[in-house]
Amino acid sequence: MVTLGINWEISFSLPTPGKQFLLIETLKRALLLIIQLDSDLLEIVFLSLRVTCIGILIATLLGLGITLLLELRKIPGQGLIISILNTLTGLPPVVVGLVLYIFLSRSGPLGFLGLLYTPVAMIIAQAVLATPIVAALSHAAIIATGQPVRDTALGLGATKFQALLAVFNDTRYAIMASIAAAFGRVMAEVGAVLMVGGNIAHYTRVMTTTIAMEADKGDFELAIALGIILLSLSFLANAALYGFQRIGRKK
Repeated sequence: MVTLGINWEISFSLPTPGKQFLLIETLKRALLLIIQLDSDLLEIVFLSLRVTCIGILIATLLGLGITLLLELRKIPGQGLIISILNTLTGLPPVVVGLVLYIFLSRSGPLGFLGLLYTPVAMIIAQAVLATPIVAALSHAAIIATGQPVRDTALGLGATKFQALLAVFNDTRYAIMASIAAAFGRVMAEVGAVLMVGGNIAHYTRVMTTTIAMEADKGDFELAIALGIILLSLSFLANAALYGFQRIGRKK
């Protein structure tokens, strides 16, 4: 008889005092960058906000336009369109980046526009990622809660368009939630904006790409500072949404 024995050894290593001190010092320097309003830090943050806000604005207009169209007219294959929108909410960012890169490269059909490795290309990538989220979630909210409002409005003599506006008004906080979800998705995006933006210093370098680059270099001060700001922006967006929802419930 042959007996096979397997010994499992698990060891835990606690950070040494020197490593703990280094971590604390790195965190202090990161916080100091924020407190002192470091110019490079502010440049990256403001570019990130500009790209994301414009991308979300475009996505909101397109997403709500798609929702409006789906609700106003019976389009052939409407169920298929809705299924595609729901599928695109989980669209891999690297796929978006790859497709846009092919289209915007010099040999691509839109290469003559010269948009590759520009903030405009990054805005397009974020709008492509965010539009299905706004459209799918807004449409789902309208389907779930909007029918009684629509029926009431139509019964009171409203036109189909006026009834739909009443539904939009009634589900406005759910629509805001869809926009907040899209904002969170694109604000934290790395792959697509890196592929079409190129992470060029002082031109297309945003928070997420800078965090990845600085961490890879081993320079953690700027990466941690940007991480804190990124988390703070996400928290503020969700806190504002929660505040609006509370106001809506009290009315």
